[in-house]
Amino acid sequence: MEATVLIPAHNEEATIARVVEVAREAGFPVVVADDGSKDRTAEEAQRAGAEVVRLPQNRGKGGALAEGLKRVETPLVLLLDADLMGLRPEHLFALLSPVAQGEVEMAVGVFRGGRLSTDLAMRLTPFLSGQRALRTEALRGVPGLEGARYDLELLLTRHAKEAGWRVRYLPLRGVSQVMKEEKRGLLAGLRHRLRMYGEILRYALRRG
Repeated sequence: MEATVLIPAHNEEATIARVVEVAREAGFPVVVADDGSKDRTAEEAQRAGAEVVRLPQNRGKGGALAEGLKRVETPLVLLLDADLMGLRPEHLFALLSPVAQGEVEMAVGVFRGGRLSTDLAMRLTPFLSGQRALRTEALRGVPGLEGARYDLELLLTRHAKEAGWRVRYLPLRGVSQVMKEEKRGLLAGLRHRLRMYGEILRYALRRG
């Protein structure tokens, strides 16, 4: 399958290399859009085999994704979060297959059997998953992509509905991710999570 793995990342030096390594093991080129990180995210991604696009300032997930998308030359693109755990090559093939076969316009991966905390979050809000496969030109055609921050996944979900895309949610068994509270500490992580949910809510109400 002619696909590129695109990973927007901000301060993810502890996990980015492993995500890149899995994608490279699966045989895919990898583009990491480093969204103004203050740590060694870019260096770790490059060491693991990714092409790295460095944004001098933090622009949010959508801005990073839009910048990285400029380097994608394949007909398919696979979006991954930079903090995944338990990811294996077969997860990537499973996500890409229905798009490559023309069965759906977008496939969305949801965590199953990884950790209780992330499994529960996915069961409640599967449409917020950052693990997605779609055609590159379809992603380029999503209005407002560059300005999206925490609401990127909601933007993609809304656009898919409005455009009449066929969407399939697929289980990513054994996959989870590092929680914000684990990365930043309990209070800082909780503040970040509340700010993220606040932006998502404002977007949802605005588009209501």
